[in-house]
Amino acid sequence: MRVAEPLWTVGEIAKAIRGEASQDGEAPVAGVSIDTRTLQPGECFVAIRGIALDGHEFVPAAFEAGAACAIVDRDYESSDPRLIRVADAFEALQDLGRAARDRTTRTRIIAVTGSAGKTGTKEALRLALAPSGKVHASAKSYNNHWGVPLTLANMPKDAAFGVFEAGMNHAGELTPLSRMIRPHIAIVTTVAPVHIGHFNSLAEIADAKAEIFEGLELGGAAILNKDNEFFDRLATAAKARNATIVSFGEAENSDFRLLHVSLTPEGSAVEADLRGKTHSYRLGAPGRHLVQNSLAVLAAAEAAGADIEAGAAALLQWRAQAGRGEWQVFEGAKGKVAVVDDAYNANPASMRAALETLGLVPREAYGRRIAVLGDMLELGESAEAFHRDLAKFIDEAGIDIVFASGELISALYDVLPEGKKGGYASEPGELVPRVLDAIRPGDIVMVKGSYGARLAPLVTELKRHLEDGALN
Repeated sequence: MRVAEPLWTVGEIAKAIRGEASQDGEAPVAGVSIDTRTLQPGECFVAIRGIALDGHEFVPAAFEAGAACAIVDRDYESSDPRLIRVADAFEALQDLGRAARDRTTRTRIIAVTGSAGKTGTKEALRLALAPSGKVHASAKSYNNHWGVPLTLANMPKDAAFGVFEAGMNHAGELTPLSRMIRPHIAIVTTVAPVHIGHFNSLAEIADAKAEIFEGLELGGAAILNKDNEFFDRLATAAKARNATIVSFGEAENSDFRLLHVSLTPEGSAVEADLRGKTHSYRLGAPGRHLVQNSLAVLAAAEAAGADIEAGAAALLQWRAQAGRGEWQVFEGAKGKVAVVDDAYNANPASMRAALETLGLVPREAYGRRIAVLGDMLELGESAEAFHRDLAKFIDEAGIDIVFASGELISALYDVLPEGKKGGYASEPGELVPRVLDAIRPGDIVMVKGSYGARLAPLVTELKRHLEDGALN
């Protein structure tokens, strides 16, 4: 029986990062980790010095967990032979990521960025590409200066496809990530007023998103949203890299065009014109925004040489993730309550999409629609207006009750009709008992806010309350 080739050997790692190792260079390494809580036996631990924590403090724990080796700064005091010493462990992680990209000569690499929908699109690509070959994709939302090189470092040499999420809060952040990923295909899902507090205009955000093309392999493909007002601006930037432009959306001349969609709380039935050929497929997660992004997924699949029909069929398995719209239904003797956990992130575009999706839920399934909302952060001087403007989407979606927590979201809460006000608190912890007291069988409760709004513990407490028999 053939023994599987290790992801790395100690010698390969040491060479890639210009490190000093005393361990046997042929010793196998199964993966790369920066977190001892999730590290698996046989992996390499990278001791990154962060703002709050120093990874060097966790090296002993890494070895206790079965780490094959550990990358540390040269000044780390230990005589353990499993150490690989470098000038800077974080820079070593980036070097290892670049080395991993260099050795995957046959892998088709896709990078995903955009103001909303990055993680969902990455997960959909994972599904759509799988029928055509081995897929390696970012874990969770590993889309920043450490997440990207970590994902690269864990990419197998024999992967047919590599899918990478790339995020940014400021101008200049995507350029080094793109040059590290070096994608053959780059997707920009949309441009919206996200992190607008760090920019002077939406156009500046579009230019920052266009940095994803800086590392695009010459002659690669740029998958762009034809319905977005900055399509032409992004296309111009992509063409500067000699990219082939592939458009998606509802616009009549889109290469991948939405013809018809039937939206339901369980998912969507889609009919689309994909380069002149009509395709029908179903999505396993709800929301018009996901329908739009599914077109980008299939466009990228085509550009990567994957089977589009098989990819489209696989999208039936697409599900929302925890913190990003995941549904959980709790049933008891008195009835059922659905909880929609969307507490990981929020911006004007994603908040509107989440409210619209909640509005799709039929009254015969859930009689009341309850929204628990937190602040949308990094919106600058327009923050109050962005929050207040959510009132019309709440009305259009038929939301019955709104709870709110946070300084910014108060601008919305103040303009709501009295009949829709469920309760307001400056701190989410203060809101928990009010929400728990208000819910009853037959309700659907959506919780959404920026990560910094700290609504995740509220979701946990709500679920615990329902699991403990509140509906019996």
